[in-house]
Amino acid sequence: MKLVKHFDAFLKNKVNLSDGRIDQLDSRVESVTNFLQTGEDELASSYLDVIPQGSYAHRTIINPVASSDEFDADVLLELGEIDGWDAEDYVQALYTKFRGSSKYRDMVSRHDRCVKVDYSNEFHIDVVPYMERHGEHFITDRVEKKFELTNPEGFNDWLNERNKLASGRLVKVIRLVKYLRDYKSTFSVKSVILTILLGERVNDAAVWGATDDYTDVPTALKNIVGALDDYLQDNPTMPSIDDPSAPTENFNHRLKEDEYVNFRKKINLYRTWIDEAWDETDPEESKVKWRKIFGEKFGTYALDAKKSTEAHQGVAGIRDTNEEIADRFSVRIDPRLNLKIGARVAKRKGFRHYELSSMGNVVYRSSKVRFRVTHNIPGQFDLYWKVRNTGPEAFAANSIRGQIVKDNGTHSREEPTAYRGHHFVEVYAVANGVCIAVDHQDVIIK
Repeated sequence: MKLVKHFDAFLKNKVNLSDGRIDQLDSRVESVTNFLQTGEDELASSYLDVIPQGSYAHRTIINPVASSDEFDADVLLELGEIDGWDAEDYVQALYTKFRGSSKYRDMVSRHDRCVKVDYSNEFHIDVVPYMERHGEHFITDRVEKKFELTNPEGFNDWLNERNKLASGRLVKVIRLVKYLRDYKSTFSVKSVILTILLGERVNDAAVWGATDDYTDVPTALKNIVGALDDYLQDNPTMPSIDDPSAPTENFNHRLKEDEYVNFRKKINLYRTWIDEAWDETDPEESKVKWRKIFGEKFGTYALDAKKSTEAHQGVAGIRDTNEEIADRFSVRIDPRLNLKIGARVAKRKGFRHYELSSMGNVVYRSSKVRFRVTHNIPGQFDLYWKVRNTGPEAFAANSIRGQIVKDNGTHSREEPTAYRGHHFVEVYAVANGVCIAVDHQDVIIK
């Protein structure tokens, strides 16, 4: 059985990094950011930004499985290129800057591409120098003495689009597979490689609304892991694991052939177990089979009566303006049409403007986000917006939103970020009384 609510509870209570730990991580990153942009050194003079990267940007960090484990977060230290510096100079200078601080001196270690800041028994932050050269973006390798081509914003955009195709459930599947890796300890594959291999398995037929593969978390898990197993079985030796945002680069150097062979074998086994648990019709027996995969805690957590985004419903005095497009118009999505929301966060003190998707759709309070629409829709149509904000802070302020409003003709709108929580914006194209295209943009306010 799917046991959807048990999966939601397992993610919330066991797998997902808690809000408290995320807030702690964000606070540490903010402190590091303030440190890096102060001083008279060349790094401070060349400072442009600190950008979340990897699992931190993708929202796929998971709770450490063992009490002795730590989690890590990668950030890019964006710099202007410094005249006279070679590739090996950047990490060394960054290490020297940290070592010159009484606060960070005993917390840092130097590595090939980064300086690690270790918060003992909590987590560590990898700070990676990053810059634009000749119109392209690079990180540096201190040991190999070379600049390495990268496109982190492109990778984030790619993952965001794959996640949208999977109805927002790809990120949850990635977390579950990372948890499986850490819990079982039977295969060793870097998170970035797992992310690529799983993301590439999302069925493009979802664009056409031609698949029910991602209707809930366990169904998405079954189908994405199943597709991954099919792919691995078709490739007895390691294929090229290309960077989806930089096709000339790949990650094969981060996975040994024997590790790949073992990974292929284990995914085949776990795919079988997942199918058996999903197909089981007895609820208690299904729990037993899911526990074979995820451990004895699965199915033991209390089930939420309502999602946090629904907690306000039925509460006296709380006004909910939420509307659904299907209640106002017929909906017949035309898969040939491309309607897309772009979201840009306005510059604020200490930070540059940035595309929301490049930061894992995360923005801080007291910011402004400019949403804009691009499309390939021929002929005339009307555009409608829905800004949905929920969660405890919006609840307390009696500011639950979700009304559908007509665009003012600019195909854009600006919104302040007032309430912490997981919110979203949607746009709808309506022609002749029929909704023919839609797009969705998550907005996570910290």
